[in-house]
Amino acid sequence: MFEAVELHKKVSKEDFTKEVLELRTQLLKAQYELKDTKSSVIVIISGVEGANKSGVVNRLNEWLDSRWIRNHAFWDETDEERLRPFQWRFWRAMPPRGTMAIMFGSWYTQPIVNHALGKWHGSQLDAEMRRIEELERMLTDDGHVIIKFWFHLSKSAERKRLKGKAKNRLTKLAKKYLKSYDDFVASSARAIQQTDTGNAPWHLIDAEDNRYRDLKAGKILLERVREILERQKSSAPSASRAPKTMPTLTGRTVLDTVDVEKKISDAEYKKQLEKYQDRLRQLAWTAREARRSVVAMFEGWDAAGKGGAIRRVTAALDARLYSVISVAAPTDEEKARHYLWRFWRHLPRDGYFTIYDRSWYGRVLVERVEGFARQDEWMRAYQEINDFEENLALHGVILCKFWVHISADEQLRRFKEREATPWKQHKITEEDWRNREKWDAYAQAINEMVMRTSTTFAPWTVIPGNDKKVSRVEIVKYLSNRVEKALEKK
Repeated sequence: MFEAVELHKKVSKEDFTKEVLELRTQLLKAQYELKDTKSSVIVIISGVEGANKSGVVNRLNEWLDSRWIRNHAFWDETDEERLRPFQWRFWRAMPPRGTMAIMFGSWYTQPIVNHALGKWHGSQLDAEMRRIEELERMLTDDGHVIIKFWFHLSKSAERKRLKGKAKNRLTKLAKKYLKSYDDFVASSARAIQQTDTGNAPWHLIDAEDNRYRDLKAGKILLERVREILERQKSSAPSASRAPKTMPTLTGRTVLDTVDVEKKISDAEYKKQLEKYQDRLRQLAWTAREARRSVVAMFEGWDAAGKGGAIRRVTAALDARLYSVISVAAPTDEEKARHYLWRFWRHLPRDGYFTIYDRSWYGRVLVERVEGFARQDEWMRAYQEINDFEENLALHGVILCKFWVHISADEQLRRFKEREATPWKQHKITEEDWRNREKWDAYAQAINEMVMRTSTTFAPWTVIPGNDKKVSRVEIVKYLSNRVEKALEKK
């Protein structure tokens, strides 16, 4: 693979100076036009040590307007990053639409290093490349553009460049990796071949001559940004987001299997709730010591009692161990990025709880039914969500997903009760009544959601909610059981 790159190409100083003036002008023009689009550009800088990749980053920053570009150096992992799933640090750096981000080092770096140094088997590298390919497809499907550069040096060229005494930590590291050059090249080639896709292709550049390297990278960047701009101009007006008429719901659904009329006496409720809260309280500290985080996610019908159930869970936890994220309509900052971004950034550190009151499933529920997402957007979201949850599970996150189910009659009774009770009137809105009119459409979406996203690593639990006492006990009980079983496994 890399033999085709080792061509010893050079650019004279005179030609470089002449070409840069026009290239820089066009890059700035394209960058300003990009601001008005719904796309962002993610530039990945990778390659062999000694290729002076930092020189490329400096040059791109010199040629572009710094107000619309951000640099992210993924070098040493911080404690904050090590205590969360692998992709967390990269999701935090995702640029908003209309801007660029340069990732100096990326999601490729650590997997390649691990394989080259013998810490990972080939199957582990291949599995991680599959997850990276899914990540990149998810981002490009959402309109983001990924430009991946690999800056290459032959073994002899790298040895020549690193000749002499190491001046700093970077050159010391490069000298260390030079001893394993062949292993790194083999691991890198394997990773590149598996992730060189049509939506996110690799660009391999000979880095022996700095001027050739920088010009080539700048031209590729300009070409890719122009492709975005042309696509935006030539594309037809976006499809209407108005919801299509939903087919009439027929046959049994997963919700029909739930005994919503299940009841419990006050005395038994108090006894069981205290029992499982005590158990959860102890397990939370055990999870803290074991560095296992817990994500509990609550979905359900309007007025199903999610808030009350969450309060019974948090009553069992030390306030230092948890946070509750209440999910409402996305802000402008959140809408400028992939819809999963706002959930990635709130993930807990190892040993802590995060409780989501509504969640990423809004994409396949309210956004689907109300037409806030196009059909192609919510249809691909099932796999995107499964990939997201798999990443959490691989890190060791204990994920619990609850749907609190009530009957339509019980919902109507609670709506009327809220309207008649002064201190509950803030809980009922016109939107709640509108959503109720689409009960069958939501029931169909819920059934498909459970069918497509209930996995071995993140199963759904549907909770009967007509009796709030039953739902609260069931939730605390299930959460305790799930955490306990997960802690028993290594």
